[in-house]
Amino acid sequence: QVQLAESGGGLVQAGGSLRLSCAASGRTFSTSVMGWFRQAPGKEREFVATISRRGRITHYADSVKGRFTISRDNDKNTAYLQMNSLKPDDTAVYYCAGYYGGMSTVTNDYQYDYWGQGTQVTVSS
Repeated sequence: QVQLAESGGGLVQAGGSLRLSCAASGRTFSTSVMGWFRQAPGKEREFVATISRRGRITHYADSVKGRFTISRDNDKNTAYLQMNSLKPDDTAVYYCAGYYGGMSTVTNDYQYDYWGQGTQVTVSS
């Protein structure tokens, strides 16, 4: 079974940047669509970004479009989320997830097959 481990979270001031990494174990990373989600205290988990298996197709939530960039390196079995111009509203636990099925990108969390444990991102004003 594939395991995911997020890293790179932390405390940053508004306007700053962070780069999250999602390292995968196992051989199925390159055949998985990857996604990033986040969950703020008292709120439901929400979609942030998704990337196709070869990295050619990406989709973003409107709230992060133009500020966040999702990418992947299949040779390193790692997905990334570059977050720029961070806002206090971006404060949340960020999760990466993988999907085995036939779609090229996935925005619904219930369709993902495996998840990481999450990494906290806190943006101070």
